[in-house]
Amino acid sequence: MMPAVDPEFAERLAGGPMLLTALTREQLPDLRARMLAASRAAPLSDQVERTDITAPGPDGSPAVTLRVHRPKGAEGPLPCLYTLHGGGYVLGSHEVEDQRLDAWVRKLGVVGVAVDYRLAPETPYPGALDDCHAGLRWLIAHAVEVGVDPGRIGLMGTSAGGGLAAALALRVRDHGEPPLAFQLLSYAMVDDRGVTGSSRWQDVPVWSPASNNLGWRCYLGDLYGTARVPAEAAMARAGDLRGLPPTFISVGTADVVCDENIALAHTLLTCGVSTDLRVYAGGPHGMDRRATDTALSRRSRRDMLDWLAARLAAA
Repeated sequence: MMPAVDPEFAERLAGGPMLLTALTREQLPDLRARMLAASRAAPLSDQVERTDITAPGPDGSPAVTLRVHRPKGAEGPLPCLYTLHGGGYVLGSHEVEDQRLDAWVRKLGVVGVAVDYRLAPETPYPGALDDCHAGLRWLIAHAVEVGVDPGRIGLMGTSAGGGLAAALALRVRDHGEPPLAFQLLSYAMVDDRGVTGSSRWQDVPVWSPASNNLGWRCYLGDLYGTARVPAEAAMARAGDLRGLPPTFISVGTADVVCDENIALAHTLLTCGVSTDLRVYAGGPHGMDRRATDTALSRRSRRDMLDWLAARLAAA
């Protein structure tokens, strides 16, 4: 039985815009345009410098756009949040992160770098992951130029962005590349199989099992539904997670990805990875980005910021 949605949150969600509970492929172009327009209409401060950089893409692929957010007047190399946007692998862009990074780079004293990866179904796995990896490699190689401390780069992602961040951390480990400082994963899409209890809850708001399955079908392409899906496409399939960076996982109990996030935290802990898990009663998908005036939404954002501040201090 699905846990109830937080009452205050449910009231705010009623009739709200862009509740993606019955997503279809035909809707994607319109939804992408609406999300981009909403991102560009969001108010931003004049205290952050924003610069778009074009980095070489993966071999034979288009270049990757990185948007660098830096607090005005900040000097010296700063820690970095390498940010991967959400959108079910089929929606969104780096501009979705403008408003969040506008606030967070000032509060944390960091550089925020948002990557604009290619979307499915036009570009299935491993296209998005390859783009994120290419952008990270460029960032590390040009850290001095960007004003970033290469020893204090961490990943942050929500929903599909959380799944990509987890996969990127796994790839960095397996390639023997410079270790990451941390990874923050919020309601991450990490299990394509739809075998958990929460993945079958039909009455969840915002992001339904049907929409979740569509995202995975589009991202995995011909791999969907097979045993050939690699761990770096769906982190829940990984058995050995040793050597990954300190991890923060947050998820609500009214979210289709609730169980897979809890299971991922358990696996990380059993593999010796420092892991903080926050589970919010009644929290739906995107709880930090929607109904932002509710106590639940504020608490989820505060917990992320507090954890990041502690990790940055430790790094």
